[in-house]
Amino acid sequence: MTEIVTFLNIGGPALWVIAGLSVVTLGLILWKLWRLSLMGAWRRDPTEAAVTQWQNGKNDTALGSLGNRTGLRARVAKAAMHASQTLSSEDARDETARVARGALMDASSGLRALDLIATIAPLVGLLGTVLGMIDAFQALQDSGARADPSALAGGIWEALLTTAAGMAVAIPASMALSWFDSINDRLAHDFDDLATRILSKGKQG
Repeated sequence: MTEIVTFLNIGGPALWVIAGLSVVTLGLILWKLWRLSLMGAWRRDPTEAAVTQWQNGKNDTALGSLGNRTGLRARVAKAAMHASQTLSSEDARDETARVARGALMDASSGLRALDLIATIAPLVGLLGTVLGMIDAFQALQDSGARADPSALAGGIWEALLTTAAGMAVAIPASMALSWFDSINDRLAHDFDDLATRILSKGKQG
């Protein structure tokens, strides 16, 4: 623990901020994985089976099989089925679209924070580097003709440390954000596909 504190003190306040951002980033990624798992982001088969039943005219069976499911796809499918039976075609599509937008909002929660970290972590690192370089050159100026090149080099690498740390946080944050965005794109496609297949049956059954 002492070694970690010493290392962070080398980079100054900027490195402490970046360390905090790294902890938040890890927490956000783990939380998103947990949330998406609870929301069934990777479970398609139960909803697909219910939609197939619906297309085969087994409306009550399809609704019954989705009754206790709270996954994102199940929510949209149930909304489309109920709307198809009780609303006009246009209103049913509007209602299904409303539920689908809400489901996508739930799936997107936390991504703004991850995007913000991916953006500001390198900037905080760069700020730390600039401040460190200023200190290093001020020390060089104060030393005058007695300047020690090794001391200057030490000050420079300590300053550059924050830039490297900022990138080390931003890169995994950006990768995770891109992956989560791809999951949302897949969900949006699935929502549209499910709604089309359900609503195309109209009020049959």
